[in-house]
Amino acid sequence: MKNKLKLFVLLFSLMQYSCQAQQMVQVPMDAYKLKTNEHQFINKPLKDLLKEIKPEIKLVSGTVEYPPFFSFRFISREELIKRPLGGNILGLYVYVKEPLDWDFDKRPKDTASKWTKEDLEKYGNLTVERIKVIGKE
Repeated sequence: MKNKLKLFVLLFSLMQYSCQAQQMVQVPMDAYKLKTNEHQFINKPLKDLLKEIKPEIKLVSGTVEYPPFFSFRFISREELIKRPLGGNILGLYVYVKEPLDWDFDKRPKDTASKWTKEDLEKYGNLTVERIKVIGKE
């Protein structure tokens, strides 16, 4: 009886470990999965969508005009400058319902174009309205 119980606990533990959720976006090109599964994020907080992204977001900008949105890139500003104009650079655009309070000039110079923990705290509860992904690299 003890052996059966041990076996059950072992199998249950293995099953639980293998069922742990993996982030949807493992590599930048997986960003298209966010668009495919857009219905899971609409009317949900931005932080829920960002939890599904494993690769580092290296470049971000916010657009305050209507409709407000964030542009996320998986390459740095320096890498972007080195790319040819009109290149097919992967971009994730997340439109939010609430007005966006984003002023690039008022951001700290060293993190002006980077997504920070402070940004997550400030903007994480904004409601996702639409997701758009463009580019290939």
